[in-house]
Amino acid sequence: MSAAMMLPELADDAMVDAPVLPGQRNALRSVPAFGQSDDGGLDDPLRLGRAMRLRLRDAVQALLSDPSIAGLKDAPKLAAVVLYAKSRAPQGGKNDLQTSIWGSELGRWMGVKESTVHHKVLPVLRGSGALHTRVVRDSKGHPTGLDCLVMPLWNAHHGGGVGHPLALSKAELATLLRLLEVLFGHGWTPENREPTPPGLLADRRGKGAATDRLGLLLMVLNTRASGWLQLCGGSVKKKEGRGAATLARLLGCSPSGARKVLARLTEAGVVARQRKATSTRMRGRGRVMLLPVARAYGRTVAPVEAVSGSDAVFSTRPVGACGDHAPAGADGALGTSGIGGDEQARKAGDQERPDGAELHADHASVVTPVVPPQLSCGFSGEGRGGEGRRPERACVREDQAADSEDSAAGTGSPVAEGGPLRGEQPKKSPVDEQVGQRAAGTGAGSRPKVVGGGKTQQQRRVGLPARPALQVALGPVAGLWVQLSGWQQDQVQAAAEAEIKRLEGLLEHQGGGPRLLADRLTDRLKETGGEALVDKPYAWLIRRGLVQRQACTDRRCDDGIRLDTGAECEMCGNVVHIRRARRVKIAAQIDRELPGLSEDERRRALEGRLREQVAIEAEDLAWRQEQARAEQARRDAARAEAAERAERERQEAAAADAVRQALPCEDCGQDQAAGLCEACGYRRRTEAAIVEAGLVAATWSAALTDPGDVAAVTTEVRATMEREIADVRATYLSAMDPADQEADPVGTASVLAYGALHTVEQLLAEYRRNALAMLGRTDEAEAEARRAYKAEQGRHWYRHNPNGADAVAAATEKAEAARERTAEYLLAVRLEQMREQAAARTQAAAAAPWTDRLPELAARSLDSEAAGAVIA
Repeated sequence: MSAAMMLPELADDAMVDAPVLPGQRNALRSVPAFGQSDDGGLDDPLRLGRAMRLRLRDAVQALLSDPSIAGLKDAPKLAAVVLYAKSRAPQGGKNDLQTSIWGSELGRWMGVKESTVHHKVLPVLRGSGALHTRVVRDSKGHPTGLDCLVMPLWNAHHGGGVGHPLALSKAELATLLRLLEVLFGHGWTPENREPTPPGLLADRRGKGAATDRLGLLLMVLNTRASGWLQLCGGSVKKKEGRGAATLARLLGCSPSGARKVLARLTEAGVVARQRKATSTRMRGRGRVMLLPVARAYGRTVAPVEAVSGSDAVFSTRPVGACGDHAPAGADGALGTSGIGGDEQARKAGDQERPDGAELHADHASVVTPVVPPQLSCGFSGEGRGGEGRRPERACVREDQAADSEDSAAGTGSPVAEGGPLRGEQPKKSPVDEQVGQRAAGTGAGSRPKVVGGGKTQQQRRVGLPARPALQVALGPVAGLWVQLSGWQQDQVQAAAEAEIKRLEGLLEHQGGGPRLLADRLTDRLKETGGEALVDKPYAWLIRRGLVQRQACTDRRCDDGIRLDTGAECEMCGNVVHIRRARRVKIAAQIDRELPGLSEDERRRALEGRLREQVAIEAEDLAWRQEQARAEQARRDAARAEAAERAERERQEAAAADAVRQALPCEDCGQDQAAGLCEACGYRRRTEAAIVEAGLVAATWSAALTDPGDVAAVTTEVRATMEREIADVRATYLSAMDPADQEADPVGTASVLAYGALHTVEQLLAEYRRNALAMLGRTDEAEAEARRAYKAEQGRHWYRHNPNGADAVAAATEKAEAARERTAEYLLAVRLEQMREQAAARTQAAAAAPWTDRLPELAARSLDSEAAGAVIA
């Protein structure tokens, strides 16, 4: 007989009916029978206290939900848990938080081969950043082990603080390691010490062994002292059952995969699945028992009906299920910290069905149908036809997702929703009007599902949103998330995204918003007392969990903690200090003004003056707020006026630009040229470049004090450039099609002008290089180069060998740099000198009076046209 068929049940006589007094628990603890032999004793590793079990559960869940581990397969996850449990607790040594292990030993812990560890486990953990390893070698260089450091544990101790779930103490790590040993340790016999026997799953090896071991560990940590696994709430598929759905959420896999794991654990004898017998002889609620945990606590039991097949159906709703069998605000999310433990061990029925649930009535075996088969609504009073079969459970349809394949094909009562009850005269049923709508709604496979009255309800999502930031932020409230409806989940998701965006704006470095929001939700849950005490998840999340509570005027303050640094808010400290100082000051005034008061009178006087001071400060705050609003209004008006002025200036500039664009060219008279056409612009730049090239050439080849000499050099440079421009123009004209030249004369002129400009700019650069090279040979440049050479040789790092190769090379480099700087300086100074001389000559010529210029003009001979014009 299998272990599942030998499953015992808690004796009914362990529960006594007695009036419940205020503060008394509603169920008694189960007491082991006298002489019981299967009790593991108080030192049994599976006999965990409630606080220790929750502490270890939070640590393992925090490790598996770390971003570097969350997306890995089960084998790397189990390896991370084993290495975490074997890590050394921090004691001030250099090997703190590390563990030493061999690849073969880690493979025995996981039930896989050593090659799998070295090829599919350790590389994956190292690649994701979850593990750092170092090979330990002996004096001959042979590897003797592997030092491993689990990075989430290191980050928890160096950034998360002592309150981080992963920051376990030495005793807690030892307890977790003992738990792993008794569950799936491979067993060993050390010298001069008692042997450690193999664990429950030590013989389970090969494919799926790591998944089975990890699943057993998570189930044990989520199992109450009674041995019953704490099942999840919500709707589950009929085929897999609630036990498989619970294990799927723990492992992060599909319910079908979890059902296979649950079947293997049942076959191994560590898990038993059963249905609770009921007085109405109907199929009872499905439950999952961890047999080793039940034996560890020494439960007194009696045999009941058990189910051990892999196709067993477990779809009943525990506490927290949102349906007709649970109160509106029932809590029962997976992982609730307020359930379980030796001190709260109670009968499983008290947890599986709430007080408000009603048992369904018993039925006869055969009943004639009332109406023709139309729809299955799962009513307890509906007919069952003439097959003589047992009735289906009332929640058979509630346990199916709206988009599942069997949700619309399940068998049940033919009585439609809103139809007449048995024994009544059937009238015109609204089923005829709703059949088409209901069939269309269920067959479309869409997310909304049709409920009574023709309304649509958005189906909830079991898991957190796929976005990584939301998974991190909403991770602490995953149990509350599954209790929300689809619309509520959308609202909470939108609020969380908005809060993450706002937190990112407060931080100096991006990416920390989700972690800050997760820490806030964790703190809010601790204040509340855990998820079990949150009776209205949606209201709690929107109004309390996701809301920042500023204790002062600093936008970065949240409950007295700075969001950007994580330290205590200095502004809040200042406020507390000011309030305390004010209280001390007022108390001293009372002591001076009213000596001899009793303690009560002094307290009343102090409170009265404090109220007066608070009223004064409130009035002052209201005045300052009014002033701030007035100032803000003034700034808004000034900003609006500035915006209006900027718009007006922009319009004026646009109008002026339009007028300027309509102006003809100043040089050639071309219309719509904005004052200067493209070709004339190129010509002006070409002329300026020719003048600049002449001055550059004159800086070294002419006497700057002799205007004639400078003019001769500039004339020669101009002639050279004009010849080059003529050659380039001829080349351009030969390459262009004459037809194109005649068709677009403006474009042709622009091309020729641009070619001339490009040629002159190249020649100007060449003249500048020649000028710098010639000015670098002047006496001034030579003197500056010698000084730089000697200065570099005199450096203290060259004094021991000033004529060495390194010293000479460095001194030569510095001398050349000084020569170039001097040449550039001389060029700039001489160009400025010649420009000033040219400007002075131009000003003197323009300032000459007409009496001095008339004789020169009178001596000029007039041509025939000008003479005729004068005579006329």
